[in-house]
Amino acid sequence: MKKILVVDDNKEILEVIELILGLEGYQVNGLWDASKLNQRITDFKPDLILLDVMLGVLDGRDLCNLLKKDKSTDHIPVIMISASHTLGDMNNHTCHPNDFIAKPFDINNLINKVGAQLVA
Repeated sequence: MKKILVVDDNKEILEVIELILGLEGYQVNGLWDASKLNQRITDFKPDLILLDVMLGVLDGRDLCNLLKKDKSTDHIPVIMISASHTLGDMNNHTCHPNDFIAKPFDINNLINKVGAQLVA
């Protein structure tokens, strides 16, 4: 069973994504406190990370950049999620996620993008 780590400081959105992906047969672990990201990655060992851009005082683009530069996590696909940013904003911020989903998101789009990253 593929493991997905969902990082979003909005607990309602986090619960919705966990439910949707859980129903698709994935093992999903939600994290609303992004300061604990590294420890959760170590403990959970995700196959994919869904990462919100706006995480309170933290910027998901910075976290994405750190994940992609770290040899222990650079192999994990990252899909950024945002209501106020675009994929261009990601690349301009030196973050190069594997994919991007705009909020509000279409459930089928979420499922398809997650599936595409997990078979790639």
